[in-house]
Amino acid sequence: MNELNQLHPSSLWSIFANICAIPHPSKHEQKISAWIQQWAADLGIECKEDEVGNLFLKKPATAGMENRKGVILQAHMDMVPQKNSGTDHDFLTDPIRPYIDGEWVTADGTTLGADNGIGLASAMAVLASDDVAHGPLEVLVTIDEEAGMSGAFGLKPGWLDGDILINTDSEQEGEVYMGCAGGVDATATFMLETEAVPQDWESFNISISGLKGGHSGVDIHLGRGNANKLLVRFLLQASKQFAIQLTELNGGSLRNAIPREANASFVVAKQHIAALTTAFNDYLAQIKQNLHVVEPDLSMMLIQPEEFDLMWSRACQSNILAALNGAPNGVLRMSDDIEGVVETSINMGVLRCKGPKFVALNLIRSLHDDGRIETEEMIESVFSLAGAKVEFTGAYPGWKPSTDSQIMNLVRETYQDNFDKTPEIMVIHAGLECGLFKTEYPHLDMVSIGPTIKFPHSPDEKVEVKTVGEYWQLLTAVLANIPEA
Repeated sequence: MNELNQLHPSSLWSIFANICAIPHPSKHEQKISAWIQQWAADLGIECKEDEVGNLFLKKPATAGMENRKGVILQAHMDMVPQKNSGTDHDFLTDPIRPYIDGEWVTADGTTLGADNGIGLASAMAVLASDDVAHGPLEVLVTIDEEAGMSGAFGLKPGWLDGDILINTDSEQEGEVYMGCAGGVDATATFMLETEAVPQDWESFNISISGLKGGHSGVDIHLGRGNANKLLVRFLLQASKQFAIQLTELNGGSLRNAIPREANASFVVAKQHIAALTTAFNDYLAQIKQNLHVVEPDLSMMLIQPEEFDLMWSRACQSNILAALNGAPNGVLRMSDDIEGVVETSINMGVLRCKGPKFVALNLIRSLHDDGRIETEEMIESVFSLAGAKVEFTGAYPGWKPSTDSQIMNLVRETYQDNFDKTPEIMVIHAGLECGLFKTEYPHLDMVSIGPTIKFPHSPDEKVEVKTVGEYWQLLTAVLANIPEA
């Protein structure tokens, strides 16, 4: 990690290196929170914690800036824990291992946590600096952004004083975000019915891996393979052609990450094994051909594990596979108002056998409430027809764009002055916490900026070094130019 300290700006990168050294996956932010609080105490920076675990840090204005509008810098402290199948890493105990790879910083076999570690490091670097001019300054650090936004949901009135909020969770330099999609989790639960495996049947395990995965909002339009959908398609075909019967089906790990891996176990009569193997090889060749540009490392394996005693009943299996195969996935509609922006999408993120139950977890995103509701209705129709119980939880609002935003216009002008080009004013399909902040703080004027981060929520995640310096230059220049209250 020492090599990160050589990058510019060194104060930001030094803090980011410390963040990487502290385990901080979603739902397990205690260590990073304790470190931030101790860091603040050491520097004499005011820091408070609310009842859900959000942190609030505060610093007076620099000399001569006391009459400026108050600014809140906002980041989240958790990261998405994803690793390659061959990587030995425990996200609860092991540090992230970042390294410089040419013009980028990435991690060794895991997600890097630049989402949102770079934004968090930038806010802390502003607090620590004696050289950055700013008015009254607050930093809001939320918990659990990646796994339910419970920190933003739990934000209460009375904690924040500022008029302007700068979210640091965007992932493309040169783009200024003024809106984002809302979302909701859709969970379909089936009760499993099992029966004894015939004595002369053989057991098999099938797995798919090597997919790129990625952020289910930022990367959903790239046409990458969804391991769950790809595996289910083969299992459905094989159940019809060779009467296989499943014993297990699992895939993906997070609702907001495009699943990279999935696996299933099944049994089949001996007389079908040769034909099944041929069909498996044909299917693998076909999907590799279909996805060879976007998924060059796609791999599938068919092996014989230990024997199984119980298998899913044919009727139960038929319902589950048909529903999974028929459920929508990926981009459902592009925006008519904003060119190139996804309006509505769904990600079949997680499949799990949980004792007597089988669960499918999907994440629906939409820029419009009606797009979300329409997709909820489709999902409920498909899974209900197959006998599943369908629940929608964790709904969060989108952030409606405001074309007369003072801070958005200031960021655009400051970017033009500093880089002699006009930034793109964008709405992002990913979910930002800004929409939730408006619930308790409707007066906030908000904008979101950040450096270029590629492939977040996957082990390929990387942040472009040059753009971190440019983001820092923009952020500090904007703080220096905040208007008077």
